[in-house]
Amino acid sequence: MKWETVIGIEIHAELKTKSKIFCGCPTDFGGDVNKQTCPICLGLPGSLPRLNKEVVNLAIKAGLALNCKINNVSKMDRKNYFYADLPKAYQISQYDYPVCTGGYVDIDLDGEKKRIRINRIHIEEDPGKLIHLQDEPFTLVDYNRSGVALIEIVTEADLRSPLEAVQYAKTIKSILEYENISDCRMEEGSLRCDANISIREHGDARLNTKVELKNINSFKELQKALEKEESRQRELYDFNESYKVIQETRRWDSSKGRTISMRKKEDAHDYRYFAEPDIPKLVVDDETIRQIEETLTELPSDKKARFIEDYKLTEKEAEILVGEKSLADYFEEVIKFGLSPKLIANWVLGDLMKLLKVQDTNIGSIPIKAQDISELLKLIEKGDISGKIAKDVLEEMFNTGKEPTIIIEEKGLKQISQGNVLEVIVDTVLEGNIKSIEDYKAGKEQALTFLMGQVMKETKGQANPVMAKEMLLNKIKIV
Repeated sequence: MKWETVIGIEIHAELKTKSKIFCGCPTDFGGDVNKQTCPICLGLPGSLPRLNKEVVNLAIKAGLALNCKINNVSKMDRKNYFYADLPKAYQISQYDYPVCTGGYVDIDLDGEKKRIRINRIHIEEDPGKLIHLQDEPFTLVDYNRSGVALIEIVTEADLRSPLEAVQYAKTIKSILEYENISDCRMEEGSLRCDANISIREHGDARLNTKVELKNINSFKELQKALEKEESRQRELYDFNESYKVIQETRRWDSSKGRTISMRKKEDAHDYRYFAEPDIPKLVVDDETIRQIEETLTELPSDKKARFIEDYKLTEKEAEILVGEKSLADYFEEVIKFGLSPKLIANWVLGDLMKLLKVQDTNIGSIPIKAQDISELLKLIEKGDISGKIAKDVLEEMFNTGKEPTIIIEEKGLKQISQGNVLEVIVDTVLEGNIKSIEDYKAGKEQALTFLMGQVMKETKGQANPVMAKEMLLNKIKIV
């Protein structure tokens, strides 16, 4: 029997506001515990919330970027439940009248596009953060995060595999970053995913019981968690134990590589939603929506198409560059210095990306200025340094932030292009490798590669490779 996986995603993104959703407390990450709080975000009796206008504007901007209908009238509601990270026992959210409804986003799957429908985007407040101490019988709470503004982006159940779910989440992250709506720092929890997953027979239109995987803040873990839960449910269906798939919330235990039940999943009526009495209806006129629409910048999909058209990059090259806004911006900054986009893309996506991966950092954190990397590439083009030397110089630039010319001068790395100097080295190499000369004359091309390697070894990689090769070939003919 063939099964089909059905996935819907809820993405919680913290909005890039300086103050919280209902008070003036700062939203800085990493502050001293419980220092960024006040009676309002702690939910103390008698405190009154006041909706931050910038939160509404950013939510509308997200809706416009995701092709949603912006509702002129929406309202805030109380979602009632009790957890330790939300002591007032309700969360101020939106229920039946959210700010945005009915959008879509197109995701790219190996060159094929798939449209994922957005059900809604609503505004809500973040709860505090629970801190579980190892081997301690209690849990601590940091309320600095309590009241930070969120949007929740909810899809229809349009995703059919963990891979599609990850591609969708990456696409949303990219759009939110491009539009400066959220910093999307998943490692800090400012972008988190809840995934609803169920299994059904191929061709069946009905949705079976879904399981929610909660608070996953890494694409890698999202894929692993969905794959494991998909496998667990399929196995239960295969052995006619589908009754064991219950509507529940499960968490992903990365260390054990499995999902673990947290609690039974509540239905909407269990939350006893009712309209938030302390906040009036949210009314947004068309002129305000139009003004926000004018602030939208180039979306990642449009930028990718432009990179392919204007810079003649491949689909894959453009996709990687556009995938991170800071990387795309850096690439275009280097282009301003008049180099070939293809050459820049090769170096940025090749050696620079390797250094970023090794150092586990991103393009926004490296000390190499766009002007400096363009200077490095110009030195290669002029023949002042070889490509091999350039790789070493780039690494030094990455580690020290120094300009390439300074590094080359300090380390004496300038390419050897003087004919008389190269000739002495080539003669020495040939005299010491008579067998390789005979091999080359006998048709073994790799013998020439070996001899070039010896020249490079003698010059510590500084020999002009074009000149050295030409000199080797000319001299071999007359040996």
